[in-house]
Amino acid sequence: MREESRIECIIFDMDGTVVDVPYDWPQIKRELDTQEKPILNYLEELNEPERSKKWNILKKHEKYATQKAVLKNGIVNFIQFIKKNEILTALVTNNSKENVAYLLKKFNLEFDLVMTRESGLWKPSADPFLKVFDHFSLSHKKCCVIGDSQFDITAARKAGIEKIFIINKDIKAFKEKGVEVYPSVKELRSRMTQMIS
Repeated sequence: MREESRIECIIFDMDGTVVDVPYDWPQIKRELDTQEKPILNYLEELNEPERSKKWNILKKHEKYATQKAVLKNGIVNFIQFIKKNEILTALVTNNSKENVAYLLKKFNLEFDLVMTRESGLWKPSADPFLKVFDHFSLSHKKCCVIGDSQFDITAARKAGIEKIFIINKDIKAFKEKGVEVYPSVKELRSRMTQMIS
């Protein structure tokens, strides 16, 4: 069996990965009329006053979901396990700095680096992941991504990251994506234990 290179940094997504949040994305996209474009890209292209109006719609949905968020089962112990193994942790999310600060404080979570959309870099672009490499002076081979959606896969692939782990109960939806999919944090932790031991 080929020996796997040592992982030195794990890049986490937030919503759906670290916390479970009640987003109704199809409904939100209908309200915003995103025309099949990624939401943040679409909003940035708009002119005023439509731009501000639609940003406020998104923020309203985000605030509601953030206040209803619950920790993903097993995620706290998993992050502690990662830190005990002296692996760096980065949180890269398309959510806002305000919402992320609220969740980190509420659930007493800490990451070595936190990047929100205020950085001007967001998924599915590779740019936020490239920023993580630069911040820690690491190559893509030393990093892996843990997320829950196609955005995480697309951004990771564009950044050259080979090890992509998805936490999602809908395993069939990612069957042809060439990534490792786990229905829960518990199953993923077993894989990580094997990988970093």
